[in-house]
Amino acid sequence: MLFRAEKEVWFMKKFVKAFCIKGLMWGAWSGPIILAIVWLCLKSAGVMTMLTVDEAVMNVFSAAVMGFIAAGISAVYSIESMPKALAGAVQGLVLYLDYLGFYILNGWLLPDNIWIFTIIFAAGFAAIWLTVYITVRIKVDKMNKMLTR
Repeated sequence: MLFRAEKEVWFMKKFVKAFCIKGLMWGAWSGPIILAIVWLCLKSAGVMTMLTVDEAVMNVFSAAVMGFIAAGISAVYSIESMPKALAGAVQGLVLYLDYLGFYILNGWLLPDNIWIFTIIFAAGFAAIWLTVYITVRIKVDKMNKMLTR
């Protein structure tokens, strides 16, 4: 029984390390880019015209953390015992809560519009996941056909 517990601790350490590496690799630069896009959208919609220093700092910090989490959660696919569909559901839930929380915290999304955000997020996530799934499935089928020849 102790061996299983040690194995689980080792696995969690490996997962956390992969999460942090991926988060730092992609989240560090993508967060501010995403923030700039959000600011441009808010400005275009007339929601935001000027930022205080405190707002700018909070927004930059939030965007960096959001990018870190978004990039890091892809490590969930490295859990071999987890079915890919479940890994996709975990990734989707973490991303949804990550984005929703920070969008509300920073005032980028009004609570009245959560349902709109939810529909757009679900449709976008499903479209991306389905595209990746189909692409991988086609490649696997091609490789299987090559191996059977």
